[in-house]
Amino acid sequence: MNSNRNEHLPLLPLRGISIFPGMLLNFDVERTMSVAALEKALASDQLIFLVAQRDLTKETPKEEDLYRTGTVCKIRQLLRIPGTKSVRAMVEGVSRAEILKVSGEGELVYADVEYIDEPKPSKRLTVKTDALLRICYDKFEEYAQVSGTISPETMLSLISSNDPGYVADYVAQNIFLKYTQKQEILEEIRPLKRLELVNSVLEREISVLTMEQNIQASTQEHMSRAQRDFYLREQLKVIQGELGEGDDTAGELEEYRNKIKAIGFDSDTEKKLLKEVNRLAKQPFGSSEGAVIRNYLDVCTELPWNTKTKETADIAKAEKILEADHFGLEKVKERILEFLAVRQLTPDIKGGVLCFVGPPGVGKTSIAVSIAKATNRKLARISLGGVHDEAEIRGHRKTYVGAMPGRIIAGIQQAKSNNPLILFDEIDKLGSDYRGDPSAALLEALDSEQNYAFRDHFLEIPFDLSNSLFITTANTTDTIPRALLDRMEVIVLGSYTDEEKLQIVKRHLLPKQRKKHGLTAAQLRISDDAIREIISVYTRESGVRILERELAGVCRKTAKKIAGGEVKSVKINSGMLEPYLGVAKFKSNNVTVMDEVGLVRGLAWTSVGGEILEVEAGVVEGTGKVELTGNLGNVMKESAHAAISYIRSRAEKLGIDPKFYTNRDIHIHFPEGAIPKDGPSAGITMCIALISALTGTPVRRDLAMTGEISLRGRILPIGGLKEKTMAALRADVHTVIIPAENERDLEEIDQSVRNALQFVTADHVDKILDTALVKPLGIKTPADDGEKKKGANVTESRESSVSIRQ
Repeated sequence: MNSNRNEHLPLLPLRGISIFPGMLLNFDVERTMSVAALEKALASDQLIFLVAQRDLTKETPKEEDLYRTGTVCKIRQLLRIPGTKSVRAMVEGVSRAEILKVSGEGELVYADVEYIDEPKPSKRLTVKTDALLRICYDKFEEYAQVSGTISPETMLSLISSNDPGYVADYVAQNIFLKYTQKQEILEEIRPLKRLELVNSVLEREISVLTMEQNIQASTQEHMSRAQRDFYLREQLKVIQGELGEGDDTAGELEEYRNKIKAIGFDSDTEKKLLKEVNRLAKQPFGSSEGAVIRNYLDVCTELPWNTKTKETADIAKAEKILEADHFGLEKVKERILEFLAVRQLTPDIKGGVLCFVGPPGVGKTSIAVSIAKATNRKLARISLGGVHDEAEIRGHRKTYVGAMPGRIIAGIQQAKSNNPLILFDEIDKLGSDYRGDPSAALLEALDSEQNYAFRDHFLEIPFDLSNSLFITTANTTDTIPRALLDRMEVIVLGSYTDEEKLQIVKRHLLPKQRKKHGLTAAQLRISDDAIREIISVYTRESGVRILERELAGVCRKTAKKIAGGEVKSVKINSGMLEPYLGVAKFKSNNVTVMDEVGLVRGLAWTSVGGEILEVEAGVVEGTGKVELTGNLGNVMKESAHAAISYIRSRAEKLGIDPKFYTNRDIHIHFPEGAIPKDGPSAGITMCIALISALTGTPVRRDLAMTGEISLRGRILPIGGLKEKTMAALRADVHTVIIPAENERDLEEIDQSVRNALQFVTADHVDKILDTALVKPLGIKTPADDGEKKKGANVTESRESSVSIRQ
């Protein structure tokens, strides 16, 4: 609000400061124009106009260099400082005013200004005004506590006023703000808006001061600690000098130099390591960089650069060790003996890379330990399960405290030999993320053409890994990168038969668990039939890991009885296991009571062995919908649709309504729906289940099958036949249908399994219907029906007929 009161007053430009109405300000002036303005005002009515400069560097500002809004002040005191041209003035703000015009008379500058009147405060405070005032009081008190520059009297003067405009001006005058912020507050005429602006400025200043104090406290603490450490180190040096121990550092450096020269590095490597020793000599006592260099030199000098164990090439001794440690695994033992035979004939041959693949518990890791013992090599076992950082393999860069070499170099350092057997356990469970791909880091280590100069990121010098023998283990090769798998020779360890498990228990597991639980052979005896019962109704696995746990449970119960004085010895026969192991976990006979329509048993391969997979097919009146349930993957869904297409093409020959796909709803279900299922081996299983459901013909209950199907009914080959046949044997299946192309794989199946099962091989679905269905449909092949034209029997003649192998 303007009062239309104009004045012609001397002008004094302020640099970096501001004054508000009703406030006192002390300041010094040196500029001639400022001193002249003060003297002129003092000689007249003592009124002067103070306004802030926009640019502080201007010595003689012009009208455009000044803000428009300033303060008309009354001079209270003027003192000349002796010996200088400076003048110290104390002024009191009277009113806000706005510049209308600036005029000059030599060094004296005048301003025509117009007073700005503010609204008078109301005697009754509104709710908003009272709230803003309280906020301002609280924040100003907090600011006073944080800054420590506000006196209690200043705080009392503020609280005694209820005028929002005056409170805002008072706070703005007494806190530290930039002149631009004060000018913004000065230009705000409305008291409440001005108070809101001051509150926000106070909030920010409190945050800044708090942060500033925290930083200063942290810096002071760090400096105090550093000064204390320096003082203590100097004291320690003096004490060591008095005790005659001051030459330890020099002796340590000389020891490093002697070790490096004694190892016999090449010139470049030796020069690099000696350079690190010289760097260590320049480091101050206790520095972090000195600790990193010491750690690096320790690792480099402690590695077995020239140390190796004398390998054993005695094939007879190695065979004896392997036979004593493991039962079965003939193919694996034969490959190891071949390797030793080659080493015996050509000792200079470099180490190879073997990959043992098989279900858990079949002895992959333990046979690697036996190989190390048979070849007289040190064992360095490196577990790769869950490793997803490349630095775990190749090491960390030695740029920070705590850097260390990778697992390969650490394993060799632990083995204290440069020709150890390095076992990479669970290589199929490697991960990868933004920190790199550890499987790619293994490529150099496992490649015999590159690993003679393996470079760890921590060492930064080449290390020869070509003398090492690498063995890896995995449950499956599907998750191993192809480039890494290409460098390894894969040896498959299949599932154990029940007879093999019996011998393993008698020769290895039971004696081991007796010894572990403090029992003798006389105190605990388990008959062969009881062991077979544990294998068949308490475990269902490819290996023997769960079987060993069950034996441990029997040993614990026996130890409790003997320690409690109940018995002196225990003999367990068949039928006596329930008090020791509880109720049987599996049925000994999984075959259903009767032949059922639409229920077929398939065979599936998993990373932990083979499994029986039941398939149920149901057909009801409907509109041709096809529903697939059981948590199936895309491959199995496609197999189901291929089976339906094949049945549609053969509907009339199979005695099925050709329009079944329009007036029937088909539902194919795999039980245990919580378990994901996928893979190309359930095609014929779903096809036979659908044919059975559509024709109402039961399927043999003692039969299982595996194989993929094409649209023309061809049966395609599958993998994992050994594990699948073991699952069929455990489930008491008598007949197994397999693809004709898998007939050659029967040679790798254990003889006891082949004797217990009847294998039916076929290359077309038509040829297994009489075998799979209880009431044969008498399906004829297209060639038998005369549907093919002349010349087509050439293709037909290539199809092998169904064959049965006992």
